[in-house]
Amino acid sequence: MAKDKKKIISEKKSEEISEEVQVKENIDYKELEEKLKEAENQILLSLADNDNLRKRFDREKEDLSNYVISSFAKEILSVLDNLERALKSIDLNESKKSDKNISQFIEGIELTEKQIITIFEKFKIEKINSLDQVFDPNLHQAMFEVEDPDKQPGIITEVVQEGYRIGDRLLRPAMVGVVKKKD
Repeated sequence: MAKDKKKIISEKKSEEISEEVQVKENIDYKELEEKLKEAENQILLSLADNDNLRKRFDREKEDLSNYVISSFAKEILSVLDNLERALKSIDLNESKKSDKNISQFIEGIELTEKQIITIFEKFKIEKINSLDQVFDPNLHQAMFEVEDPDKQPGIITEVVQEGYRIGDRLLRPAMVGVVKKKD
């Protein structure tokens, strides 16, 4: 009987110990699970911050590459303007027929103009489409007003000098003539 009592006491102690171990394991497991979730959240936040930082640097890099050439592009615009004026000042068809040398010279000017325009496109410099558009003070500079009963007030009827933008930034406003308001 003493052995039975010892056995029963031993079993009860084993059960109590195993219950305590289980409780401790549950507590430890819950603590570990909470710490794991916290660590996972911190890692996700860190990854999101890194991703946002990378995207911001990419945007800044693109902006810098787009706009670093702005002052140079403004200078080249005057060259393009002069080429356009040169081509407008002569009668192309008549001049090309009259002399082979003049014809080749005019072709050279036209090719140079096309090459500059192609380079502008490569660097995201685009001409502002102004003719027959509504006047926008963010894109246009009004040089004069025109009376035109056939068009609405504020419509651009003449472009004196083309405007350009690089990406979303205005490089040079278009100088335009605008239909004035009717009295």
